[in-house]
Amino acid sequence: MRIPRRLSHGEEATLVEHLDELRSRIVISLVALMVTTAVTYAFHHRLVVWLEQPLPADRRHLLTLGPAEPFLTSFKVSLMAGFGLALPVILWQVWSFLAPAVEEHSQRMVAVFVVFASVLLAAGVAFGYFLVLPQALRFLTHYDDRLYNIQIRAKDYFSFALAVLAAVGVVFELPIFVLALVRLGILSTRTLRRNRRLGYFLVAVVAVLLPGVDPVTTVFEGMPLAVLYEGSIWLAVLMERRLGLEEIAPEPS
Repeated sequence: MRIPRRLSHGEEATLVEHLDELRSRIVISLVALMVTTAVTYAFHHRLVVWLEQPLPADRRHLLTLGPAEPFLTSFKVSLMAGFGLALPVILWQVWSFLAPAVEEHSQRMVAVFVVFASVLLAAGVAFGYFLVLPQALRFLTHYDDRLYNIQIRAKDYFSFALAVLAAVGVVFELPIFVLALVRLGILSTRTLRRNRRLGYFLVAVVAVLLPGVDPVTTVFEGMPLAVLYEGSIWLAVLMERRLGLEEIAPEPS
């Protein structure tokens, strides 16, 4: 498999060359996903045990209800973990395809944003695993347990756990989203500070719409959203001052 050459900024190429490069980068991404999924499947028993840990000790006996369900459930967990491992390669291929359209000084800023986004994503997944999931599962798996014989199906549990971890990870990307809008001139810190109440209302709406129907999960997803939103405003203030994008106006009384 030929590794495509990354074009430099402003370098011209024909449509056929662009399509050939796109095909090559898609193939590289798919091969990376297959390799990482094969690796994670080899260790899928450890992944399953790791994902079971947030469950209360008396609820860690998961059920499967079909002959193919154990294999399909383990494969799904392996595929999602493999995607997470392959994500840097996939994102690099996407960026390498799009980078020629971006000026070189902007490419350096994008690289900084990518590193910052990766750190925030890892922090979000850790926050979801160690704090959100245990609290939510303790509430959900013992709710009305005097009325119901509560048994947990493996397929449903892993879908819920992975969705919550992914959602919290995406929530932690809020500063990147806000900084990008400010950098592009779509938003300014003056607008953000003047409309704080609206911003916090939107944060509450997003927390309600995230995976997790119970109030415990919603609260624990909304708390970092509010903190990250406020932090995003002040990070944007520093970026505006550093880049000279706008004269920072005083806070309106």
